[in-house]
Amino acid sequence: MPRMGFNDRRYSYDDRGLFMADWTAVLTIIVVTVAVWVANLVAAGSLPINRFLALRGDLPQHLLEVWQLVTYGFVHDETGPWHLLFNMMAVYFFGREVEALMGRGEFFRFYLTAIVLAGIAWVASVQISQPGFAGQTFLVGASGAVMAVLAMFIWYFPRQTVYIYGVLPVPAWALGILFVVLDLQGAASQQGNVAHVAHLAGAAFGLLYAWRGWSLGGLTDLSTQLRRRWRGMRVVRPDDDVPTPRQRERADDEALQIEVDRLLEKISRSGEASLTPKERETLTRASERFKQRSR
Repeated sequence: MPRMGFNDRRYSYDDRGLFMADWTAVLTIIVVTVAVWVANLVAAGSLPINRFLALRGDLPQHLLEVWQLVTYGFVHDETGPWHLLFNMMAVYFFGREVEALMGRGEFFRFYLTAIVLAGIAWVASVQISQPGFAGQTFLVGASGAVMAVLAMFIWYFPRQTVYIYGVLPVPAWALGILFVVLDLQGAASQQGNVAHVAHLAGAAFGLLYAWRGWSLGGLTDLSTQLRRRWRGMRVVRPDDDVPTPRQRERADDEALQIEVDRLLEKISRSGEASLTPKERETLTRASERFKQRSR
């Protein structure tokens, strides 16, 4: 059973205290993942939790089990704690900084999307390279999502010092290059039980997300905007008076205020880093206009 782990990739990033001040997305993910590992350990022999939640290599032939594209990311090797330990260490050390940029809700969406995309990439690779053994191959581990988180961390903090094996200090960008090279070599050789393709897919998603400034809450924003515009619609008759300049100015202000409210909600939900350049320009323009009104 291939697994995704950082068992041979030891590092540490020491910038904050040991305990988080509030119940963050990072803490929630760690608690749920550890709970699944403990439950599997306790139920070993009577209830095969890992096999039930793991992602099967022949998923295209069992589409009713498509939920495994999410659940496999919360399952880890039951033969020892190291697979779980190193993945959760990575989520803790790098995820806190990334969540601070994104916001709690967006981090959840980002993490789960990375799990799904990494799983799809792995299933596709198995179907292409080992179709005869796909039914005997299962995937467990969060490292696809961990690689996405690490990619985001490196994008925003490329010069932050991290420690390989807890001893060797290197900039974050160098650690990222090292991981990518190792995964490329592993994917090319197709040896071992590490899902290198899933790692690469997660890293690619994290880099694209950071580079393009994506926000996975975009559909929610669109829905909110449509509801507000619907409430603001009215029937216009041909004999209506032509709006005066003052009325047009007031309408422009109302539309700008609606857009500002939407952007403030987006910042509250996903963090300021989720704003696009155009949205930042809108906030700047609104600030200048409202200042002029108050004079």
